[in-house]
Amino acid sequence: MTQEAHAVEGKTLFERLEAQPADALLALIALSRADTRPDKIDLGVGVYRDAAGNTPILRAVKAAERVLIETQDTKTYLGSAGDERFVELIKPIVFGAQAAPNDAIVGVQTPGGCGALRLGAELIRVAGGGARIFVGQPTWPNHMPLIGSAGVPIVQYPYYDPRSRTVLFDAMMDALEGANAGDVVLLHGCCHNPTGADLDLNQWRAVADLVSRRGLVPFVDLAYQGLGNGLEEDAAGTRLVVEAADQALVAQSCDKNFGLYRERTGALFAKGTSAKNAQIILGNLLGLARTSWSMPPDHGAAVVRIILDTPELAADWRAELREMLARIRELRARIAAADPRLAYIDDQNGMFSILPLTPDQVLELRAAHGIYVAGSGRFNVAGLSDDNVDRFAAAVLSFLPEPADA
Repeated sequence: MTQEAHAVEGKTLFERLEAQPADALLALIALSRADTRPDKIDLGVGVYRDAAGNTPILRAVKAAERVLIETQDTKTYLGSAGDERFVELIKPIVFGAQAAPNDAIVGVQTPGGCGALRLGAELIRVAGGGARIFVGQPTWPNHMPLIGSAGVPIVQYPYYDPRSRTVLFDAMMDALEGANAGDVVLLHGCCHNPTGADLDLNQWRAVADLVSRRGLVPFVDLAYQGLGNGLEEDAAGTRLVVEAADQALVAQSCDKNFGLYRERTGALFAKGTSAKNAQIILGNLLGLARTSWSMPPDHGAAVVRIILDTPELAADWRAELREMLARIRELRARIAAADPRLAYIDDQNGMFSILPLTPDQVLELRAAHGIYVAGSGRFNVAGLSDDNVDRFAAAVLSFLPEPADA
């Protein structure tokens, strides 16, 4: 801008910025923290809590950190690919031991699942060809801005009906039939956020068939593996669609299943049409990573690497993950047993479900009971403690109409 034009406009560079709305989840966290009621219940933030309401550091993580302190001899940069051994060890967990040697699948470490999602979106943009990304509704609130800000056109498709509490599978498939070859479809690998309503294995097979038949590129967000029905079970759908597709992306996160929330530990995997094509993809990912964060953080990936490279620590991690899964399933069962109107919660998976409440009822739940859930009714099942789950269920039920045949 010339000095004359600048003077005419009358505003300096940063004065031309527009105020942005606060992130709804971050605002909810702030409201909960400011609430002085000792019995408040924060079910907005997506972290696992134990029976006492604490978010623990996993035993295997603590043990691996002690090893890291004693053995790490440098803090030099990792390189844009990150900890390559970490990526190598995560690969069979995601794709299975038999598929892991597939040299058409390459991966890089990323700053959490968010970094993987954004890097994947950037790769789609750079690849060009007018590819669109189909995103189910509802979805994790950060999916749309995270991917959309990379400049990839987004097409929404129906996924879940909060009123009937069912997956809108036929409508979903009809929408995806309208996708063009080379278009991308974003899928939740397991533990759907925000609904907890997952595709069953037969539905995954149908999606895999559609992906193969129409030449689509699945982009799977696998953020909660192990917290739905088990490590292998939770990866089954991902493996089906990746195997069926000529090309695929998988955004993986260790935040939840290793409890490494603040360490931002994840990976992006890409499947190419061949080993040669995969190496070209890898080169592009490294270039994009270099211009985004240059080098990913080391600590979380090093911890996961040590755990998975140490049989006794790997076994303890798997055992504790099963304990976390069992606790989530128990909480779901307790909520569902409180009343038939909440029975659907036991049929869902992972950390989240949506309550059948209006936005006004969500506000009243907060004001009257100190229970914090998202405006959509999404709540973190794993945020409940043993002492407050019954109070939570009773408070929610106070807003729900009695069954018609009561």
